Amino acid sequence: MMKTRITELLGSEYPIVQGGMMWVGTAELAAAVSNAGGFGIVTALNQPTPQALSQELARCRELTSKPFGVNLTILPAIKPPPYEEYVKAIIGSGIKVVETAGRNPQPFMAAFKAAGIKVIHKCTSVRHALKAEAVGCAAVSVDGFECAGHPGEDDVTNLVLIPAVAAKLSIPILASGGIANGYQMAAAFALGAEGINMGTRFVATQEAPVHDNIKQAMVDADERQTTLIFRTLNNTVRVFKNKVAEEVLAIEARDGATDFAEIQPLVAGTRGREQVLEAGNVDGGIWAAGMVIGLINDIPSCDALIQRIVAEAREAAESRLSVLLS
Repeated sequence: MMKTRITELLGSEYPIVQGGMMWVGTAELAAAVSNAGGFGIVTALNQPTPQALSQELARCRELTSKPFGVNLTILPAIKPPPYEEYVKAIIGSGIKVVETAGRNPQPFMAAFKAAGIKVIHKCTSVRHALKAEAVGCAAVSVDGFECAGHPGEDDVTNLVLIPAVAAKLSIPILASGGIANGYQMAAAFALGAEGINMGTRFVATQEAPVHDNIKQAMVDADERQTTLIFRTLNNTVRVFKNKVAEEVLAIEARDGATDFAEIQPLVAGTRGREQVLEAGNVDGGIWAAGMVIGLINDIPSCDALIQRIVAEAREAAESRLSVLLS
């Protein structure tokens, strides 16, 4: 076991969290991570309705007796999901830890607090982390520029961002983005984190509900095989560099304002899910991937991965860092 404020908050054996991921954060993956001693997270908006979420959480409880959580990503939309109903489903399912992302979770904090739920908010800047602490979050997950999905617009890597946040917060920090092994976990702890949050690395595991072609593409790729889209829209997203991503970038490179209507068919979430994650067509659509793909060399079970990360972190502390004490 490893004891930190993060493991005490989560009730997990190790401070290793599988972050919420659209289309990937299912009951099977979350349960596999929790059964291995980490902390699995079911992605709420993977489910089409709050009722379906309740069923998914019940299914996860059948797959593991260990603690697990729920991700609720709050994003602006023309027709937003019924967030209040999803919150009620989460509370009714007896979940005790929620990972929020996107917008400020403050509108839901009173309901979560009344139900005894601890909130971990994903942040891409010091100012957002301070706000999360101020509204009552129990911890923050600090997403550096290396991360998959939305890295924010400040372009600060975790080597700087984690200690910058740690210097100003009193609540515990999860290092998120760019982490795939225990040596990086040890480095994150040295910078002020008390746990790690991994997304991309857990996609390339046996239990992830992703086509084997996509997992193998991650193994074959190096750290340069991601790119940033939507920069012209001030809504930057890091994705796997494929033909569709390059087409989006070509549209964004034109003179004048980017017309999202032209991009939308290329980046539709359903296209990425159906053509990429389910059908295994690497160039079938947009799919999120972090720079950490350059450190992914195999497709282990979640249990084997977590045990390896723990062993590497301990080896780093006992051997690689021991020179600092000599």
